[in-house]
Amino acid sequence: MSKRIASLSLDLDNQWSYMKTHSDAGWETFPSYLDLVVPRALSFLEGHDQKITFFVVGQDAALDKNHDALRSLADAGHEIGNHSFHHEPWLHLYSKEALTEEFERSEEAIELATGRHPKGFRGPGFSLSPAVLETLVERGYELDCSTFPTYIAPLARAYYFFTAPKMSDEEREKRKQLFGKFSDGLKPLNPHIVTTEKGTIAEIPVTTFPGVKTPIHASYVIYLSTFSRSAAKAYWRSALAACRMANIQPSLLLHPLDFLTGEEVPELKFFPGMSLSSGAKSALLNWIISTYKASFDVRTVGGHASDLRERLSSANRAEPALS
Repeated sequence: MSKRIASLSLDLDNQWSYMKTHSDAGWETFPSYLDLVVPRALSFLEGHDQKITFFVVGQDAALDKNHDALRSLADAGHEIGNHSFHHEPWLHLYSKEALTEEFERSEEAIELATGRHPKGFRGPGFSLSPAVLETLVERGYELDCSTFPTYIAPLARAYYFFTAPKMSDEEREKRKQLFGKFSDGLKPLNPHIVTTEKGTIAEIPVTTFPGVKTPIHASYVIYLSTFSRSAAKAYWRSALAACRMANIQPSLLLHPLDFLTGEEVPELKFFPGMSLSSGAKSALLNWIISTYKASFDVRTVGGHASDLRERLSSANRAEPALS
């Protein structure tokens, strides 16, 4: 029996973008760990013979110091997506004019740095709005990956605010939908087509545990392992089994911090899982991806979207024969 289609992507959030969202001083100098993370991620993926989608932040692509690292992603054959220019999780508050400028700047910078024009998008902090989707369609994007169907977003946001005591009320207001809303848990898990006033676009949600809708992406499993490695593995196995039973085509998300420790980036020690050693993280991440590939036919999110459209097209062609 052939495996179900799945996908794998990595949001290339840089150190400054985490600091900015957390309202930490010094982010304006754009501190970067890309020269450290990118070679590790590429080596890891080469070891698994896996191509994925990297969602690149336009501001990073606009800086010459990051060009070699970003170009190496495209040179290695990975898909390049757009993760906005300013990486502001309040993108859903942007006006239409501001959105157009955001996409123009990010696309130009990403294409200059990588040689690839992005056709896929993921909003920072899963920020999404009808205006964002319409702008994507207008600009010829083929897919969006900004939905995160989980009920626990408010809890994640509360923890984030708790670790950022210096954040002003105004800054908290802008971030009040960071990681999404409780109602996002009602959104579908499987890839689907979204219709806007400007046309259609494929939506590839970041998969959560079918039914309970708790996160299952690698960073969350790594975090669970800080309490119990065996429980974290059991949780991941159960998530894969639930996806198979529910006929879900999962899309797994990676982050740069999956490849880093708190000792390497002291400014980001507050993130869950950053207390683990590099060896422990690497071993667990290798196991996660190995079991993922054993269960599913893992592709880029672009490949996932193409499969969705092909299946829908085949179903539409078959309809007259069934009537």
